[in-house]
Amino acid sequence: MLSLKDKDRPIIRKLLDAGCCARCVLRFCCVGKYSSYQRSLEDINKELLAFLSEADEQKSHEVSDHTQTEDPPSKKMKLESPQAGEDGSSETAAADAQPKVRSEICVACLGVLQDFCDQSYTKQVCDSVRKGEYQFDSLVLAVSLPAQLSVREHSCWLHIKKEAREKSMCMDKEDVVQVKDAFKWAIQGMVGKDLGASVLTNSAFEVSVGFTHPETDSDCHFLATTCSDCFKPTKNKASVFTRMAVVKALEKISDQKFLRNYPCPPVSPIGKCTPLDTTCLHASVFIAGRYNKFSRELPQTPWVIDGERRMEGSVEELIADPLLSSFSADGFNFSSSGREDVDVRTLGNGRPFAMELLNPHRARFNRAEIRQLQETINASSDKIRVRDLQIVTREAMGRMKEGEEEKTKSYSALIWTKKAITNTDLDFIGNIKELKIDQKTPLRVLHRRPLAVRQRVIHSMGASFMDTHHFRLQLHTQAGTYIKEFVHGDFGRTKPNLCALMESEVDILELDVESVDVDWPPAVPE
Repeated sequence: MLSLKDKDRPIIRKLLDAGCCARCVLRFCCVGKYSSYQRSLEDINKELLAFLSEADEQKSHEVSDHTQTEDPPSKKMKLESPQAGEDGSSETAAADAQPKVRSEICVACLGVLQDFCDQSYTKQVCDSVRKGEYQFDSLVLAVSLPAQLSVREHSCWLHIKKEAREKSMCMDKEDVVQVKDAFKWAIQGMVGKDLGASVLTNSAFEVSVGFTHPETDSDCHFLATTCSDCFKPTKNKASVFTRMAVVKALEKISDQKFLRNYPCPPVSPIGKCTPLDTTCLHASVFIAGRYNKFSRELPQTPWVIDGERRMEGSVEELIADPLLSSFSADGFNFSSSGREDVDVRTLGNGRPFAMELLNPHRARFNRAEIRQLQETINASSDKIRVRDLQIVTREAMGRMKEGEEEKTKSYSALIWTKKAITNTDLDFIGNIKELKIDQKTPLRVLHRRPLAVRQRVIHSMGASFMDTHHFRLQLHTQAGTYIKEFVHGDFGRTKPNLCALMESEVDILELDVESVDVDWPPAVPE
């Protein structure tokens, strides 16, 4: 049974006469019961007409009782005698007043709730989902509708609002069930059953269906004139009549102005809505770990200069390729806690990294499978090694960047000096603590970083003799320090620098990152 009340009868009559479909009648009667919309359109139509007939029969009985009281039986029969029509049939006055359910396209939903709430359409949707070969236990159904449905709904609302006011009925437009919700209630059970998944209000897997209609611009055009400030051209939208813009304009326009510019009730449309292709999207999966880089000829990310690739491979590609394949993802975004130059190795416990895998078709991996993925990455190349590989949340990704410049890093560098080294020089270097330096943006990165002077701290240094013109320099610094520029001075852009401190021409021959002191991600036991 439909959850209808006696007060709904005049509204039902008015909407059916206006050309609304049965499901839209339920919407405007504020029926919020899911199962009501899941019934066939034919069943809903029958029950609506039966509901109206009950009132007609009741009125007929009341008239009959009243007539029996005042008139003799013979006169009563004469008054109620039906008139024959041209085809020989006869109809009562009550039957003449009975609204007829129209077979045309609904003036409110433009056919969405008429022609796309059945097994045929849901099978098309489910077949499209299965073609994507996604792995999921639940899904959320997203629906996009033509913007003019809001205009037509507003017109229907004003049409019944007058009736409601005359009948002293208390109605609020906010209580009207939206087309989108009614559509979801009608088909989500069939979709869930066909796909063997729960249809929820929130899920990592989204199935999007949509509809378009050729009369969108013509139906909404009057709003662009009456509420021009609500519509602004956008780069990515084919039409200015977006749903949000139309809703904003309808909230702004007065009832009187709306009725002067748009028919109430709406006129019958030329055609029904056309369904768009079903699309699927799985929420990103985030993978984190730490990597070591053992090659001095491997960039962290693809090295492209003037549109030409300079080196084969990169750290991110060596890590990403096995992950993309295993997760069947459409793409990825790579980030890390800082970055090393192409000729710098990253040793020790490695550098933290995180990778966002976009639209993965497979998203569930257990700990053993992740470990196997780590081994696959490590076996693919001797240039890198990955450890502590794990799936993390989007929120956890932010911890890698939090306070990055307050963290510390340790380096080892091979240094050449023009003058001969003495033990006094090495002792002098070892005694330097908490040295503050000012670094103007290095010339080599000025093309991609803004010009600025950044203050950094060299917390400690140590030096070990190799020969009279070479020594090994160990540094413990604030993250974000440019080590190469600290050594050679970058034409005086870093002050003080090692050249000035040692009063000699100094250069750096090799540099290694020994540790990145970011306590993330958590270590994974071997």
